[in-house]
Amino acid sequence: MNRMTQRGLGDLSVSALGLGFMSFVRSTDAAEQRQARALVDEAIDHGVTLFDTADVYGPETSEILLGRALAGRRDAVVLATKFGNALDRDTNPAARVVDARPEYVRAAIDASLRRLGTDHVDLYYLHRVDPTVPIEDTVGALSELVQAGKVRHIGLSEAGPGTIRRAHATHPLAALQNEWSLFSRELESVTVPLARELGIGIVPYSPLGRGWLTGAVRSLDDVSPRQRRHPRFAPETFETNRRLADEVAAIATEVGARPGQVALAWVLAQGDDVVPIPGTHELAHLRENLGAADVRLEPEHLDRLEGIAARVVGQRSPRPAGLGTEAPPANASP
Repeated sequence: MNRMTQRGLGDLSVSALGLGFMSFVRSTDAAEQRQARALVDEAIDHGVTLFDTADVYGPETSEILLGRALAGRRDAVVLATKFGNALDRDTNPAARVVDARPEYVRAAIDASLRRLGTDHVDLYYLHRVDPTVPIEDTVGALSELVQAGKVRHIGLSEAGPGTIRRAHATHPLAALQNEWSLFSRELESVTVPLARELGIGIVPYSPLGRGWLTGAVRSLDDVSPRQRRHPRFAPETFETNRRLADEVAAIATEVGARPGQVALAWVLAQGDDVVPIPGTHELAHLRENLGAADVRLEPEHLDRLEGIAARVVGQRSPRPAGLGTEAPPANASP
């Protein structure tokens, strides 16, 4: 495999493929630490520089493990994390589900920095839009963190177009993180053109269709408990979606690749400002994913893949809390 090429998220340079760390939520015991370190070392050795986590993964477990795994190699990577989902729902059911108040921004970054064992993060996202807080207030607080050196670049996840424009006017955004795959292409009509107009990079999460596009799901027995929560894995939608995944697998056979590699190669082919972050817990899956950087899809393959999303059955659910929402402008009435 060739050394990973670089792409731009705003003026931030990162590897063409990143690594999502959402799978590391089980515990912070010694075995998980070894697994996390092995995965991170392998990724860095293959040229991956973008590592993505969030305070809510675990919660907190993913950040802790990633921080420990990066010990001694922190300067070699671009470290991204996210905030905005309240972490104390179990102990305080009355807590806000989504919280983007400036005071929460400041508390959240300090907590993440402690867990990650670093003095700054390179890319800090608002994980979900808080519809009760003007985005100018949230991004204003993020801008203060940039000035303080705790954050280098900022981004939004699953934000609506009006919110993106107003946020970017308050402080330049480096990246927008959205679900994007052969099975989920909703962002292409508005978000992608807007990001390119403003010079913002795009970081697709779930680029493997939440597992559908790996080729590993053949029957309902292959569906994990996490996948079972999604309508696209329901008994009534399963066979239709499996046949669509088989179309991807057929192309993979033709080009001598794995189905997941074709799915990732398709995302990579959407532009040099697109940096998918497939997540995994296993070294074998990481190596397979990284091999997607060497897969080249011909125009005929791209044409055959073009209409797959339109035939997918079932919403991409659970629907992200902030998808399509617009935080009120700063001068709006409460």
